[in-house]
Amino acid sequence: MGRRAIFELACSPLYRLLVSGWLTTILSMTELSAEPLLAWYADHHRQLPWRAVRDPYAIWVSEVMLQQTQVETVIPYYERWMAAFPTVAALAGAPIDNVLKLWEGLGYYRRAHALHRAAGVLVATTGGRLPRDVRSLEALPGIGPYTARAIASMAFGADELALDGNLKRVLSRLFNIELPVNTPDGERLLRAQGLSILPAGHASEFNQALMDLGALICRRGVPDCPACPLQDSCQAHQAGEEAERPVRASRPDRRHHIRVSAVLRRGKCVLVGKRPEGKLLGGLWEFPGGKLEPGERLDEALRREMVEELDLDVTVGKPIGVYEHAYTHYSVTAHALECGLPANARPKSNAHSELRWVTPAGLADLPMGKIDRAIAADVAGGSAETTAG
Repeated sequence: MGRRAIFELACSPLYRLLVSGWLTTILSMTELSAEPLLAWYADHHRQLPWRAVRDPYAIWVSEVMLQQTQVETVIPYYERWMAAFPTVAALAGAPIDNVLKLWEGLGYYRRAHALHRAAGVLVATTGGRLPRDVRSLEALPGIGPYTARAIASMAFGADELALDGNLKRVLSRLFNIELPVNTPDGERLLRAQGLSILPAGHASEFNQALMDLGALICRRGVPDCPACPLQDSCQAHQAGEEAERPVRASRPDRRHHIRVSAVLRRGKCVLVGKRPEGKLLGGLWEFPGGKLEPGERLDEALRREMVEELDLDVTVGKPIGVYEHAYTHYSVTAHALECGLPANARPKSNAHSELRWVTPAGLADLPMGKIDRAIAADVAGGSAETTAG
């Protein structure tokens, strides 16, 4: 395993690092034993529901949910999901609206779409069984290099390294890596070093032990080094640099958007639209609206959006609320306002796959993103019957 990892590294663009002395480091660290780590894991591992089974489907679902999401948040979602969709076939046969509704609140809704699509592929091609090898797993919708290796190692025992955020942090400290871990070169070096100490036949325990070590002891900021089973082997600790690892390349500042949303009423109902599949938040329901253009007032932007999206000339009324939410690469401030409809108005679905008039109470049954769910709660809490303006 150590020779394979070093060979892969030597054939990569990281060769220049070998000249600088990294080869000596890697060769010396291949002698590091994983036994203290596995012994610690046997006594201190987290009790997580997906660890109680070796069901590849359950492991797949948990790994997808855990992307960009804390374990504590995932557990109740995972349990509800497995109760509703206990098998690949059950997921494949479920309407996408049901899938998205159950996912609501986890964010990154493309994950739910991809799970649903991949389940359909598996039912059609393998009778619902997940493949065992990384390459075949990566061919499924939504399964990338990390998830494929996590499934292969934890469900099928393959000697693969599941390089998640916790593993990157632990390995960067263990080997005192100066390269940014969020760059291709940094990941390549981390993978080579991780594979060099992975004990053959024990990848599942090894990966999960490093995950738990990163979550419980080798945490962000200042780790609890005295409690770490790898303290004596940790190069960053020996150099007093554990708080400076991992190194991360800087990312562009998060963009900020201002958005307007219209609450259009007809009798006891409000109008919502379903976002097209394949788009951001595809398949979720929203109140019609969009982003402000430079120099626009809120009312100007809302009237323009209603013409573009619905072919409606609306009257902008009183505000309902202001809502904030941060996504991975940008943040949003949304302003929701009451809008009056012309008499006998018939909105057109220029920007949505479907439009629907729904009672405020009925909004709870539709899958929505966080901002629109907050607007829906305010609408339901202060709902009043109105007529066209």
